[in-house]
Amino acid sequence: MFERPRSGERAVLVRLALGAPADPEDLREFNQLAVSAGAVPVATIVGRRDKPDPRYFVGSGKADEIRLEAAALEADVILVDHPLSPSQERNLEKLIGKRVLDRNGLILDIFAQRAASHEGKLEVELAQLKHIASRLVRGWTHLERQRGGGIGNRGPGETQLETDRRLLGQRVKVLTKRLEKIQQQRETGRSARVAIPIPSLALVGYTNAGKSTLFRALTGEQAYVADQLFATLDPTVRRLALPGGTQVVVADTVGFIRDLPHELVAAFQSTLTEAREANVLLHVIDASDPRRDEHIDEVNRVLEEIGASAIPQIRVYNKIDRLESTARIECNDEGQPDSVWISAGAGVGLDLLQQAIAARLTCAVSRLQVHLPLTAGAARARLYAAGVVIGENSSELGFELTVDIPVAERGLLERIQGARIAAL
Repeated sequence: MFERPRSGERAVLVRLALGAPADPEDLREFNQLAVSAGAVPVATIVGRRDKPDPRYFVGSGKADEIRLEAAALEADVILVDHPLSPSQERNLEKLIGKRVLDRNGLILDIFAQRAASHEGKLEVELAQLKHIASRLVRGWTHLERQRGGGIGNRGPGETQLETDRRLLGQRVKVLTKRLEKIQQQRETGRSARVAIPIPSLALVGYTNAGKSTLFRALTGEQAYVADQLFATLDPTVRRLALPGGTQVVVADTVGFIRDLPHELVAAFQSTLTEAREANVLLHVIDASDPRRDEHIDEVNRVLEEIGASAIPQIRVYNKIDRLESTARIECNDEGQPDSVWISAGAGVGLDLLQQAIAARLTCAVSRLQVHLPLTAGAARARLYAAGVVIGENSSELGFELTVDIPVAERGLLERIQGARIAAL
């Protein structure tokens, strides 16, 4: 249904600078997007306009240039680094005689290739259906034929196009209900879970900043690592023991990218849930990227959009091996670590990062002395299963446990019958 660039297809890349010269870094990133989707860029055409052309977006002269270049290079698809309206996409396809895919469609295609979980696949399919809902007339003249007349075709006179739109709408409703059910099951499981939660971290950052490399370096897990955009889409969650014995959960999430529209953010809600529910965000930044400040702003914009802007952050400046820089911790005015300079690939500064995480978690985690009566053996087992127990002394009177637990979850301990709690 979704017309994606097939692997090895020859692609002409098109980017229009609106009111300013084309930025080479934007062109490089768009080229990476095309390669990540499996296309083979054979030409890049740039232009400059004060505002988009309502018919072709790029203007009639530039559209003719694209047509001639695509024909000369025997290109299979035209990839445009901008969101196009359905009419602009159709007009370009009709003029050039090649398939045209805009930036949103290209990113969705990459999402479709990367999604592995059932929920992730449903989310991507739903986003794709919404994207193509107004693009069903793309050169498919048979869709305008009227149903009715002839044996087996007599009926209400509904066009094939109307039928396809109706079926698409029905599929959107089905997917929406399935995702709502999955969300309800997750919430039910979370509220019914009797295990005491442990502190959680989420790796966020601009795509290709090295999040998965850092995840692998911290946890020892063989997370998928590749020099490509959106290498990670579905979340991966593992446990990590910090210095001092504190247990935390670490989640690797999808990378962000410039100009990521709101409707595409919805295509990976399952992985962003990990960011929204984390106690601390590790904002991974490519320290060697000349546009790192812009990327930081873009990540923070998406975090605000998903409701995660208030969660404490540690900025992790990665890839310092590409710079003349040393591993170090930087603190804010309150003396709390807020930046750490490391190289995940070279394994430099990881100990400093763990120290910074432990220091920031002291603001979100309490170390408590918990006395449990002998009758609370099930509660004791849950605490051990959650990995929050640091030490224990047992006697005939009960269990004396030392635990690290998120401040917000202290009420769970207080609801254990017969428990006595003291801060350490």
